[in-house]
Amino acid sequence: MIYRSLADINIYDSPKLDRLATQMAKGRYLQVLQSEPSFLEIQLLEDQYTGLLNRQDFEKLELSDRQSFSDNLLPSLSAQEISDRLTKVISFIQKSMAIPNEYLWGGTVAPNYDCSGLMQAAFASVDIWIPRDAYQQESFAKNVNIKEIQVGDLIFFGNPTKATHVGIYIGNGEYIHSSGKEHGHNGIAISELSGLDQVSQWYAKQLRGVGRITTC
Repeated sequence: MIYRSLADINIYDSPKLDRLATQMAKGRYLQVLQSEPSFLEIQLLEDQYTGLLNRQDFEKLELSDRQSFSDNLLPSLSAQEISDRLTKVISFIQKSMAIPNEYLWGGTVAPNYDCSGLMQAAFASVDIWIPRDAYQQESFAKNVNIKEIQVGDLIFFGNPTKATHVGIYIGNGEYIHSSGKEHGHNGIAISELSGLDQVSQWYAKQLRGVGRITTC
């Protein structure tokens, strides 16, 4: 069955409901895949992300249907239409950075985000849906030579086999990202591709490449 959220809801990746996987913002849709005594296995419809919903949060949902979900989805956007909205995507992130925040693994709603959750929320704010996790966003984006990087491109970091971190390029060798406590800013901040500060240098060693969002 399909439901629409009436509030922001945490989605977990453990049956103990002690590990945040992502968050479901108010107004998003989900379908129930399986029912257990303490949780529901669900799939978020906008990005096909799966996780576990605490049964106590079921009261924050209203029954809906696939037609309602389809009616709320905008038509596919062209690459140019997406490009035209990138200024607003960056503006969303800059406004989020100006509000006190800290890094939250699994965070996709204000004020606390993880790296890919911030990117997804920023693009969703202008009705562009991209996948949830950094490695999924890397696969979804069009690969771009770093010498041809443009404002609004996503920059991916990680190990040789998988992207584990993402930021968005804002020009002049700088990018905005939400990074953790140990090697990052513990929240949303600006770093430099060739910066001399510890955070910039940490991520520069893990640079994988650049991706451009051209489809929704």
